[in-house]
Amino acid sequence: MIRVENCQPISDVPAYKRVEMGLVQVPEGRQLSPFLSVRENLEMGAYTQRARSNLKESLEKVFGLFPRLKEREKQLAGTMSGGEQQMCSIGRGLMFMPKLIVLDEPTLGLAPLLVKQIFTIVENLKQMGITVLLVEQNVRQSLQVADRSYMLSNGKVMTHGASQELLNSDEIRQGYLGI
Repeated sequence: MIRVENCQPISDVPAYKRVEMGLVQVPEGRQLSPFLSVRENLEMGAYTQRARSNLKESLEKVFGLFPRLKEREKQLAGTMSGGEQQMCSIGRGLMFMPKLIVLDEPTLGLAPLLVKQIFTIVENLKQMGITVLLVEQNVRQSLQVADRSYMLSNGKVMTHGASQELLNSDEIRQGYLGI
C-alpha cells in the first residue's frame, strides 16, 4: 500500500481550486481552441495569478520542450497536425505551472515517431520535478518511463507495483504485452 503524507480528498474541490493547488489535466482529444493561435492556446493555460506572473518564463520553457510550437506560434491550432496539437495541449497544461499533471491518452491516434516524442517529453517532465500521472494504453512504453504502474481492467486495478518489476513479470508480459 502506498502512503501519501498530507493527502486530502479533492472530489468536492472545484476545478479552478484544483488548478490553484497545482493539479492539471491534459484531456484526451486535445480540446484546443481551433480558431486561436498556438500562442493564444498556450496563454489560456496561464490564467491563475501565479501562472500569469510567470508567463514569459513558462512560454520559454514550453517552447524549449516543443521547438515546433515556437515555429508555429502564430498558426491557428486547428490547422496543425495531430502530433503538433498534442504538443500544444501538453504545453497549455504546463503553462499552469503544475505540481502534478495528468496526461490522458497523450499518444492516442499518433504516428509511432510522435509517440516516441511524447514519451520523451514525459521523461523530461519527470526530470523537471513534475509528477506525471499517465493514463495510457501503450503498456510497454508506459512501463519503461513510469516509476510505478497500475494495470486496470474494466475500471478495476488488476495489479500494481514498480514498473520495472511489472515489465519483467511473465504474467504482465503475456497478458498485456502479448509476449
